[in-house]
Amino acid sequence: MMPDLGAYRVEVLSAYAGTLLLLAVLVATSIWKARRTLRQLRDAEARRESVK
Repeated sequence: MMPDLGAYRVEVLSAYAGTLLLLAVLVATSIWKARRTLRQLRDAEARRESVK
Protein backbone atom coordinates (compact mmCIF):
# COMPACT_ATOMS: atom_id res chain seq x y z
CA MET A 1 0.00 0.00 0.00
CA MET A 2 2.89 2.39 0.76
CA PRO A 3 4.78 3.37 -2.39
CA ASP A 4 8.53 3.01 -2.48
CA LEU A 5 9.89 6.50 -1.79
CA GLY A 6 13.51 5.53 -2.26
CA ALA A 7 16.12 8.03 -1.16
CA TYR A 8 13.50 10.68 -0.30
CA ARG A 9 11.61 8.58 2.23
CA VAL A 10 12.65 10.64 5.27
CA GLU A 11 11.88 13.98 3.60
CA VAL A 12 8.47 12.92 2.30
CA LEU A 13 7.35 11.30 5.55
CA SER A 14 8.55 14.26 7.62
CA ALA A 15 6.64 16.61 5.30
CA TYR A 16 3.49 14.52 5.82
CA ALA A 17 4.04 14.52 9.59
CA GLY A 18 4.61 18.27 9.64
CA THR A 19 1.49 18.89 7.60
CA LEU A 20 -0.64 16.72 9.88
CA LEU A 21 0.79 18.45 12.94
CA LEU A 22 0.05 21.91 11.55
CA LEU A 23 -3.46 20.85 10.58
CA ALA A 24 -4.07 19.53 14.10
CA VAL A 25 -2.81 22.81 15.59
CA LEU A 26 -5.10 24.83 13.31
CA VAL A 27 -8.15 22.75 14.22
CA ALA A 28 -7.36 22.91 17.95
CA THR A 29 -6.83 26.67 17.78
CA SER A 30 -10.10 27.15 15.91
CA ILE A 31 -12.03 25.14 18.48
CA TRP A 32 -10.37 27.02 21.35
CA LYS A 33 -11.18 30.42 19.83
CA ALA A 34 -14.77 29.39 19.08
CA ARG A 35 -15.32 28.31 22.68
CA ARG A 36 -13.74 31.52 23.98
CA THR A 37 -15.92 33.64 21.69
CA LEU A 38 -19.06 31.76 22.71
CA ARG A 39 -18.20 32.28 26.38
CA GLN A 40 -17.64 36.01 25.80
CA LEU A 41 -20.94 36.27 23.93
CA ARG A 42 -22.82 34.55 26.73
CA ASP A 43 -21.19 36.87 29.29
CA ALA A 44 -22.15 39.94 27.25
CA GLU A 45 -25.73 38.71 26.89
CA ALA A 46 -25.92 38.04 30.63
CA ARG A 47 -24.68 41.56 31.39
CA ARG A 48 -27.23 42.98 28.96
CA GLU A 49 -30.05 41.05 30.62
CA SER A 50 -28.99 42.21 34.09
CA VAL A 51 -29.15 45.86 32.97
CA LYS A 52 -32.79 45.60 31.83
